[in-house]
Amino acid sequence: MGRYLFHRLWQSALTLVLASIVVFVGVRALPGDPALAMAGEEGDEAALAAVRAQLGLDQPLPVQYLKFVGNALTGELGRSTRTGIPVTQMIGATLPVTVQLAVYAMIIAVLAGMAGGVLAAVYRGRWPEWLANGFSLAALSVPTFWLGILAIVYLAVQLGWFPASGYVSPLRDPLRAVYYLTLPAMILGVAHAAVVQRQTRSSMVDALNADYVRTARAKGLGRAAVVFRYGLRNSLIVVTTVVGLQLGGLIAGAVVTERIFALPGVGKLTLDSVFTRDYPVLQAVVLVITAAYIVINLLVDVLYTVIDPRIRVSGRST
Repeated sequence: MGRYLFHRLWQSALTLVLASIVVFVGVRALPGDPALAMAGEEGDEAALAAVRAQLGLDQPLPVQYLKFVGNALTGELGRSTRTGIPVTQMIGATLPVTVQLAVYAMIIAVLAGMAGGVLAAVYRGRWPEWLANGFSLAALSVPTFWLGILAIVYLAVQLGWFPASGYVSPLRDPLRAVYYLTLPAMILGVAHAAVVQRQTRSSMVDALNADYVRTARAKGLGRAAVVFRYGLRNSLIVVTTVVGLQLGGLIAGAVVTERIFALPGVGKLTLDSVFTRDYPVLQAVVLVITAAYIVINLLVDVLYTVIDPRIRVSGRST
């Protein structure tokens, strides 16, 4: 186990280094000049040169990258070129909102997706499977922004079931916070529920057709015990993989949903930094999201051995 963790940790570190290079170069490949945005359209060459020197943009790219990595290792991600606020403070204020939304959406996606997958696997060739497959097809086909607009128009404005926008901190009012996040979490979790549902159905069909399940049925084990103890439990490896990848995607892909529902999360911060060419904020946000992806994948790999003890992480066959 120790060797496996060490192996995965250095792989994760190498991935993070490569990702930081891509982020650093990609941000600077964007059109526009942050120095011009700070100095103004009427700024002269002297003012632009002073701003570039202040931001370190007058130095060679390798020097800028090494300085960026050195500061990131110490937790110093710089200051926003637009507001002057430390980037760590801006991310600290917006990341909890996105994490709450992503976790809530994933809970909805897992519950709905696994329920639909179990029904589709148990009732193959009958109307529950057709209904579940129709839901997954529609959820994957409908764009998130269009579904969000429809939800605001009908569920929030006309019916008044949910607020159309806004955010309440759970530290101030937990129940009201859940109420405000329910509609955006449902919209964000719909497509991910479809993915979970399809993977659950596929893995459960294979599990229910296995020899040990037929043996359990022949011994007189009840249908519910067969489905949940043998079918669903042995399908959790695939579902865990999907959920881990989807959770990272939810954190990164909440941009559209946060924009529609006016949530002060990382998505809004990312779009604002792109529009204003705010290099420190943009590269810090992307780096944090990349690190979240890597950590989630590492946790999923370790969780495999908890779900299925037959998996030996040391790499030796059992």
